[in-house]
Amino acid sequence: MSDRISAVLITKNEARNVERCLVSLARVADEIVVVDEHSSDGTVALCERLGARVVQQQWLGFGPQKNVGNALARHDWILSLDADEALDETLQCALASAKATGLSGAYEVSRLNCYYGRFIRHGLEYPDRKIRLFPKARASWNESLVHEGLEFTETLPVTRLDGHLLHYTYSTIEEHVAKANRYTTLAAADAFRRGVPPSLAALLGSPVAVFFKAYVLKRGFLDGLHGLVLAVLHTHAAFLKKAKLWDLHRAARSAAARTAS
Repeated sequence: MSDRISAVLITKNEARNVERCLVSLARVADEIVVVDEHSSDGTVALCERLGARVVQQQWLGFGPQKNVGNALARHDWILSLDADEALDETLQCALASAKATGLSGAYEVSRLNCYYGRFIRHGLEYPDRKIRLFPKARASWNESLVHEGLEFTETLPVTRLDGHLLHYTYSTIEEHVAKANRYTTLAAADAFRRGVPPSLAALLGSPVAVFFKAYVLKRGFLDGLHGLVLAVLHTHAAFLKKAKLWDLHRAARSAAARTAS
């Protein structure tokens, strides 16, 4: 008998994306658990119509929200996806084959990101490798405010699966910039919480390094104008994270000075 997989995803007004995600899971997932943050756009009804078990949960943060879904999963193996992701046919086949032969360790996928209607195969976007299939008892998501990561109770061998996890990111630059603004605020707050100090070298050097890596070293120029736009936006985000961290420290010093006086 093959191992059984619980697919887990978190949602908030994802009616635009989630059907594509759930349909791609039908071949490999033995159940689908959706942790929804009180969507108002039909996401819940759509998920339930496609066979998912939906649980409502107030927002706890990316990692904790995903851990709620993991805890609710009935099976020993977790396949973690975001609502704007989907398994391509090759990855579906690879997952089905791994299940049939017996799952072991953890499994890594290559994410293929779509920006403004085009899949990007260079720059910081590719190959965007992520561990997404893992044993429930040996892994959990951390509490980072943004870009949550898996933490394992022991070192596990990692197998890379064929195919791609298709990631439908932003349809417009305006959408991208708005989300980057939110994420850089979270990233700066996370760094501030961890006691990371601001510095002029980081404020100047980090954006330059990001652009050089994205556009030159990782050959973002091969993606044409898309590659240039993405390299510049990544550079802008790197600057915002450092500038917002400086602003948090500046505000904290001002508050401390007022308290002392």
